[in-house]
Parts: sequence; C-alpha cells; structure tokens
Amino acid sequence: MTSFQEFLAYDDKGSDSSLAPLVLVHGHPFDRTMWAPQIAEFSATRRVIAPDLRGYGASPHTPGVTRFTHFAQDIEELLDHLEVETFVLAGLSMGGQIAMDGYRRFGDRVRGLVLADTFPAAETPDGRRTRNAMADRLLEEGMRGYADEVLDKMVAPYADAEVRAHVHRMMTSAPPRGAAAALRARAERADQRDLLTRVTVPALVVVGADDTYTPVSDAQDMHAALPHSTLRVIEGAAHLPNLERPAEFNEALREFLARVDATS
Repeated sequence: MTSFQEFLAYDDKGSDSSLAPLVLVHGHPFDRTMWAPQIAEFSATRRVIAPDLRGYGASPHTPGVTRFTHFAQDIEELLDHLEVETFVLAGLSMGGQIAMDGYRRFGDRVRGLVLADTFPAAETPDGRRTRNAMADRLLEEGMRGYADEVLDKMVAPYADAEVRAHVHRMMTSAPPRGAAAALRARAERADQRDLLTRVTVPALVVVGADDTYTPVSDAQDMHAALPHSTLRVIEGAAHLPNLERPAEFNEALREFLARVDATS
C-alpha cells in the first residue's frame, strides 16, 4: 500500500505499457478491495489504479460534508501525482456517480468510461431525507446493523459464501463518519443525465440482472443516452457483479478495453 500526499491510500499494480491504465472507483460503503478480481486480472497486461476514497478504507476522513466534486478532485490529483495522463475510468454504484462527475471535470483525459450498477439522476426529495437519516443512524449506531440489513441487496442471497463474507466485512469495517459524509453527498448530487448524452468516448454499462438498487431498466436508460455505449447484463448477480460473477464481468470489461485500445 502507498499513500498520496499522506491522504489517499491506493493500489497501483501492473506496469506502464502502450495500453491505457485502468482506474477503478469503488462504491459505498466499500473500499478498493472490492476490485480484487479486476486488479488481479488486468494488472497482468496494463497498469491498474484503485484508490480508497476519502473516508473509506485506509484513506482518512476529512471534516465537513464530502461532495462528489471532492471525490473527483482527489482522483484527478492522485493521477497527476502518478503522472497518468489518459486512462479508462470505471466506477460501480456510488463510484459510477463519481466517475460521471470525473468525466465532467477531466473528460479530456478519459479514453473510456465504465458505469456499473449505477444511475445518473439526482436524488428525489424522499431520497434526500432517507440518505440523511441513514447518515445520522450510522453515526449513532455504527455500521453493523446497516450491513446486516442490506447484505442480501448488495449481493444476491445465492452468492458464494466467501463473496458475501468479503462484502459484509467491507461494510462493517467502513468508518461511520466517512460513510455518513458520502451519504450526505449522494443526497445532494447533481443530475448527470444530460452529461451522458455528451460523452464522446466509448462507454460500457454493466448491471447485475438481479440488482434491485439500480435495476436493469436504469442501465438500459444510460445505454440509450450514451452515444457510444455497450450494455452488458450479468446473470446470477445483484449489485456487485464484479465480485459475484467476476469471470463474466471481467470478460465484458476485457472486450471493452480491447475496443478502447483499438481506437488509440
């Protein structure tokens, strides 16, 4: 593990090559270990960078309300520090929403965009109240009760026991202050639907067939909005198909990366 200016923790695997580096942005309330199958697979042929977002994993929490613009700026500054000029940007769930914000901020550096199990719309009034109430609850009670309640929506009940244990462990070990700050950020996130229509690079939309947080219909809407996108629905998976069905997820990502590499 290394640290970015004593702030972001991250994995930087593989070596520089002619292929675009792959940058992986985790979801809530997880950390960079959620990308373990993808780091292992793709670092054999290209550089793979996976940070812990501020407030998660080994990255510290900062006081105040975290905004998506803060997350995107952190990633941009990390990539500047690592001297990574252009890259493929991939995010899952909240990480996908941060990736959209990143494209808005530094889209001229993005050669391909991967949006997995996510959605671009702003939060509804009811959703804002729910997220802020959950943030208050996490600060009062910690993460375990929440983790127990949502595990069967994060990963399907039929998922491999080791995968379920990994996901539950990430959730229970997430710092409540960081998770609460991110929930408040999600409550106030910008609507990115118009942005998707202006994405000029190849895009991959991935979703688990049994995802109830961001169902297939959301993925279909994003696919329709993105001018140069491919849609892949992963059977036998819920909200974390990269962990539940890593072989199928990796194959979809491998085909997409080959498409990006061919356009360089």
